Amino acid sequence: MPYKLYGIPSSLYVAKVRSYFRKQHIEFIEQGVNDPHFQQEIVPAVGRFIMPVVEAPDGTLLQDGADIIDFFEAEGTSPLPAIPESSMLATIAYLFELFGGEGLLREAMHYRWSFDEQLDFIKNDFCCAIAPPDSDQESRDALFDLASKSMRAAARGFGVSEASAPLIEDSYKEFLTLFSAHLKTQPYLLGGRPCVGDYGLLAPLYAHLGRDPVPAMLTRQSAPEVSRWVERMHAPEPIRVEYADNTAALNADDTISDTLKALMVFIAKNYLPELEAHVAFCNDWLRNHQGITAGTNGLDNPAGRVIGKAEFEWRGITLSTAVLPYRFYLLQRIQDCFARASESEQQNIAALFSEVGLSSILTLKTDRRVERVNHLEVWGELRVD
Repeated sequence: MPYKLYGIPSSLYVAKVRSYFRKQHIEFIEQGVNDPHFQQEIVPAVGRFIMPVVEAPDGTLLQDGADIIDFFEAEGTSPLPAIPESSMLATIAYLFELFGGEGLLREAMHYRWSFDEQLDFIKNDFCCAIAPPDSDQESRDALFDLASKSMRAAARGFGVSEASAPLIEDSYKEFLTLFSAHLKTQPYLLGGRPCVGDYGLLAPLYAHLGRDPVPAMLTRQSAPEVSRWVERMHAPEPIRVEYADNTAALNADDTISDTLKALMVFIAKNYLPELEAHVAFCNDWLRNHQGITAGTNGLDNPAGRVIGKAEFEWRGITLSTAVLPYRFYLLQRIQDCFARASESEQQNIAALFSEVGLSSILTLKTDRRVERVNHLEVWGELRVD
């Protein structure tokens, strides 16, 4: 029996898992979150209304794209393993997983919610998987208005405003230029097969920026290589059209191309200041909440995801954005991968990250680890290192 993937077509985080399932030839059925089973059984089981959720044939529930991919990678049956064997490449892959899922949220949310001319498309996308199939148009309109209001508030929480809009668009166009240049010579981020970094990047580049009409047209017109990569990431079969050697291998060695370094420099400029500000805010918050019991999130609502807002300088203006412990969970994956590397490998990784301005991402830590227990982000014990 197939797995069931619960979500909506326009969900950023569902896109990551959908692509992975297709590439790994994992049989699945995609279900809307309007499914009564999801609402009545799965939401209470995972502790909050969230997507994606994967239900295994035996009823086991998996939630969160990173955890879902880890689950299948651990089985060792993936025809295209998403975690590189090289410590250097794996650390880079986890970096792009974090950046794709979290560092491009500002661009994704701006291009979805700042252009009302595409609202009919977005409404259809939302309602087809959220509204009950037999609901009338008035009910669907009311449901979308509620969802739209909530998501526009979330966009503001990620730094989207009239003041930041031109800078966000400059940022996205710069990223497209850099990623296009990289894709001219290889089909995926690290060579001939997709890695977790590709799946992280696909989340916004498909769900928001590759399908919503306004950004999709921008991407197709100015960065056809990126649009083609989005298609390639959703194709279960190998694509060998554009490249002379499109094997299933990752890069043969740890030689890092100039185009990949340029993308890493972009992350250092565009996302690292926000991440540093969030870690600093989080550590202050933790020091003011020292009585938090390990295994809880320290909030009145166990399902809560935001602990406050942090300010930082971004492209010449000051932004204040929501601080989510989940981001530190993904950050830890980079650092854990680095920690598992040999001493010589760590030296090479550290040298590369220093060259591109990302040294601090290897050492930037919250006072307590973020763990995931029963599908929720919770705090671990106080670090002693």
